[in-house]
Amino acid sequence: MNSIQHIFKQKENNLLSIFFTAGFPQLENTTKIITELSDNGVDFIEVGLPYSDPLADGPTIQHSSDTALKNGMNLDVVFQQLESIKESNTTPLVLMGYLNQIIKYGEDKFCKKVKECGIDTIIIPDLPMVEYENHYQQLFENHGITNVFLITPHTSEERIRKIDSLTKAFIYVVASASITGAKGEVSSVQINYFKRIKAMKLQSKLIIGFGISDNKTFTTACEYANGAIIGSAFIKELGKKGVEGIRDFVSFIKANYVSK
Repeated sequence: MNSIQHIFKQKENNLLSIFFTAGFPQLENTTKIITELSDNGVDFIEVGLPYSDPLADGPTIQHSSDTALKNGMNLDVVFQQLESIKESNTTPLVLMGYLNQIIKYGEDKFCKKVKECGIDTIIIPDLPMVEYENHYQQLFENHGITNVFLITPHTSEERIRKIDSLTKAFIYVVASASITGAKGEVSSVQINYFKRIKAMKLQSKLIIGFGISDNKTFTTACEYANGAIIGSAFIKELGKKGVEGIRDFVSFIKANYVSK
């Protein structure tokens, strides 16, 4: 059982995950952000590895990646930071990055570093399924790492069920066929999509992301999935208020929130 599966054993619904880019707004903020999110009841934390060409991300997260890279963030630095907090942090961490980062760093070296940081779950949005099956599945399993797959409104039922069979942590349900970023209220089209996925009665847990930005969208997402991930809205708050604003932001998301 990996760390995310363990979380679901303790709490099955209304899970709140927050995404942030390591090294933003300041290089040394990574451990402080993790500590603050953990102390304020976030269920698991998604740590973004800053990248120069983040294909799945909108302007807000692109800007945070650019800032982090200019601050001097790289994989060696983020691994050092994450390893330094491993013993004190009790909230599961998920790494989110891109395939080229793994290849350039060295696949085996990357996996070893991930495990040394106490992390066992990663999200690689641009990892093709065929490459996963032919190579990365065995590589990740050899290192005790679980890969999280993404689905969108355009993902076929056949592919979704295949992803379901390969999933050990959760399926990342992308709320709309677009890049990350807040988009206002959840639309009726999105609701129908969520209902369709829920009706498939998959064995895997479902976490909705992309466009979840406040209590209303978070609560709506939790009606159709086990929880939701908030990224761009949190990055914007970090840019405005820094680490000091984390407590208020999490409280804002959880307003009138009742755990089930």
